[in-house]
Amino acid sequence: MTRTLKVSISQYSDQGRKPVNQDFHGAMIPEGSALGLKGIAIALADGISSSAVGRSASEAAIASFLSDYYCTPESWSPKTAAQRVIDATNSWLHAQGRRGQYAHDKDKGYVCTFDAIVFKSRAAHIFHIGDARVYRVSGNALEQLTDDHRVVVSSEESYLGRALGVNPQVEIDYRTVPLEIGDIFVATTDGVYEHVAARFISDTILANFDTAAKTIVEAAYNNGSGDNLTVQIMRIDALPDGDLQEVLGQAAALPIPPLLEPRSVFDGYDILRELHASSRSHVYLARDRDTGIAVALKIPSIDLREDADYLRRFLLEDWIARRLNSAHVLKAVVPPRDKKFVYTVTEFVEGQTLAQWMADNPNPDLETVRGIVEQIAAGLRAFHRLEMVHQDLRPENVMIDKAGTAKIIDFGSTKIAGVAENDGVLGTVQYTAPEYLLAEPASPRADLYSLGAIAYRMLAGKLPYGARMAQARTGAQQRKIPYTSATGTNRAVPNWVDAALRKALHPDPGKRYGELSEFVFDLRNPNPAFAQAGPPPLIERNPLVFWQTLTAVLACIVLGLLLYPVR
Repeated sequence: MTRTLKVSISQYSDQGRKPVNQDFHGAMIPEGSALGLKGIAIALADGISSSAVGRSASEAAIASFLSDYYCTPESWSPKTAAQRVIDATNSWLHAQGRRGQYAHDKDKGYVCTFDAIVFKSRAAHIFHIGDARVYRVSGNALEQLTDDHRVVVSSEESYLGRALGVNPQVEIDYRTVPLEIGDIFVATTDGVYEHVAARFISDTILANFDTAAKTIVEAAYNNGSGDNLTVQIMRIDALPDGDLQEVLGQAAALPIPPLLEPRSVFDGYDILRELHASSRSHVYLARDRDTGIAVALKIPSIDLREDADYLRRFLLEDWIARRLNSAHVLKAVVPPRDKKFVYTVTEFVEGQTLAQWMADNPNPDLETVRGIVEQIAAGLRAFHRLEMVHQDLRPENVMIDKAGTAKIIDFGSTKIAGVAENDGVLGTVQYTAPEYLLAEPASPRADLYSLGAIAYRMLAGKLPYGARMAQARTGAQQRKIPYTSATGTNRAVPNWVDAALRKALHPDPGKRYGELSEFVFDLRNPNPAFAQAGPPPLIERNPLVFWQTLTAVLACIVLGLLLYPVR
């Protein structure tokens, strides 16, 4: 490309006659390769007036879109990337509303309208939910590019037919518009367009672009608008050269790289050695030739290069890593150059897996186990805050670096709420929550179960249910499997710690802890409820001793009957 995309933006928002401005808007103009790969994004949201958390909803919608969109894989089209981000945001807002005091009143939940425009190459990609509007200036007139999602009951009554956060899934209007230099787009909330004429908007923009947004808002206010007022105006100043594929936003997928060899150079990286190989991917230690930083470079499996679902999952892992921000989750690294192949780059963790650490430390003290569990829980909370469930937490998917920091790795099974084509892959059976084996939906309590199994394994040297849970095929069968107390093999484990483990590992997710923090707290602080319950029965603490004792008692009774028969 000989030219780059350039856009001028004029935007203004005011609370108007309302005490709080529930509108929220923003724009992102990236630098470097991201400008060509992802484009320029603007977004506008309007919180519903009946909700006290409307502003929080609109603010969260804009913030998440403008950050998460740029974390999506470079090979995704703007349509795929934006729709997946919006789906995930909708699910998060809906979940927040369900947790609040107005869980059964959608009009008081985390609900807002949403519009976004992504300018990429020579096309505008428009995403619309609700009754805000997107226009294009055509001559001296305005061309409306979106349809209002408002249901009219009568001349005096209407309601929103579609909005973010109302339902678990949301329908998104999408259209693409080819761009020409000088094109002007306008996004505005109903508090503006209902109180100023379309001709006034276009004339004001053409007269003075820089002050147009504020002038239009002030005119709507002076004309009696009682709502919040927001206007965004975008003018296309320069366009990159591009072919038809780019105009339509349908860039071809990047090629799959070949297997890499040590000492070779690949896409700006020196390949040092292979770290891991499996049927699903290959991971290499590499050094960025520009920055000198050591990274882990992951390429797709050669055998699965024709599997479209696998490649989507592979790219989704990269997006997940970029969204997460925790010291206890593997960090994604954004390459400083445009990619020429499909691969992902993350920080290189110099250390060992938790599985290897456990083999090297078969009898860790309770305080060490607590420290590791607390770090893993912190990493899991980063997933859960974004409505994601890891689903494959096990010792092989946790790294312990040389400083003792635990980091969750491998997001290949992660379930993202609201994202289509995202059916998580079942994790390793030994640490998998029992509900997965019954094909029940994922929840954060499933990750809690896996964390409890890891803690139990570190303390007891085995799993709480052995292989029996994996063989159960119904909930009733699962509930009949007795929990084996960790105190039976490790007397250093207090009864109240074992009680915390038993609750975290309950086959019924509804009887586990509701939050990770509760489990972590109970590992350090005796829960009075556990103390009142007393120690677990012998059959749970040590089944072998129980049955040996019972057998001995029965043998004594039989012997007594033989020696002293009843007459």
